Amino acid sequence: MSTPEYATLTADDLVTGEAVALDLPPAGLGSRLVSGLIDGVATLVLLFAVLFVYLTAAIRTDGALLHVALVGAMITVFLVFPTTLETLTRGKSLGKLAMGLRTVRDDAGPITVQHAFVRALVGFVEIYALTGVPAFFSIMLSHRGKRLGDYAAGTYVVRERVRLQLQPPPQMPPPLAAWAAAADMASLPTGLALAVRQYITRLPTLDPRARTEVGHRLAVEVAEHVAPPPPPGTPPEMFLAAVVASRRERDLARLRREDDLRRRLTRS
Repeated sequence: MSTPEYATLTADDLVTGEAVALDLPPAGLGSRLVSGLIDGVATLVLLFAVLFVYLTAAIRTDGALLHVALVGAMITVFLVFPTTLETLTRGKSLGKLAMGLRTVRDDAGPITVQHAFVRALVGFVEIYALTGVPAFFSIMLSHRGKRLGDYAAGTYVVRERVRLQLQPPPQMPPPLAAWAAAADMASLPTGLALAVRQYITRLPTLDPRARTEVGHRLAVEVAEHVAPPPPPGTPPEMFLAAVVASRRERDLARLRREDDLRRRLTRS
């Protein structure tokens, strides 16, 4: 069963497999710059350390091995290390860890070793070889703050430390209170329940056509889990609000009963 998409999705909204929009805020230019500065300093420190080890091991050999040691140190520091780190941490570097950022795919999923490698490979050119100028202007001009490596890999950087602001739960419409109390309502599938909550939350921002079309489709899907149907002529948004409010009240009552039962059992 598919859940309808919304006509008001913005460019920064991502849609999950259940067609529920997720708004993952992209990292700002300032946080990206600070994160990049931390990563740059850490990379230079690592480069000096790796060069010291490699060159010390090859110092008594010929020039060819010294050249190989230099190339090996560059590959280790600029490709192997960032690729391994971002793959194991699922999108975090030292700078991103400090600034509360994470690299994700364009569809909001976790990155793989392929994404991390492409970002590191392009990042060597745009950040270190070209002193970060292309990356700066790319991040500044992109609405998702993408640098060239993000475009090549199909990724972008999001903020993890976002204050969670929950909307108040839908209230029971008084005209449907009696019907909801007597109706049989099964638990809604997770994707459908989230879509209904999101639809109700976005009602003030939906244009009338989208409000009617999306509300009707959602009401048809929710009606499969409710018996008897609401009174004739009930608006879809009122029906959906009544179902969500009733399910919430019933779930809270069930949790209270289970909590009371646990307390009685532990006291005996």
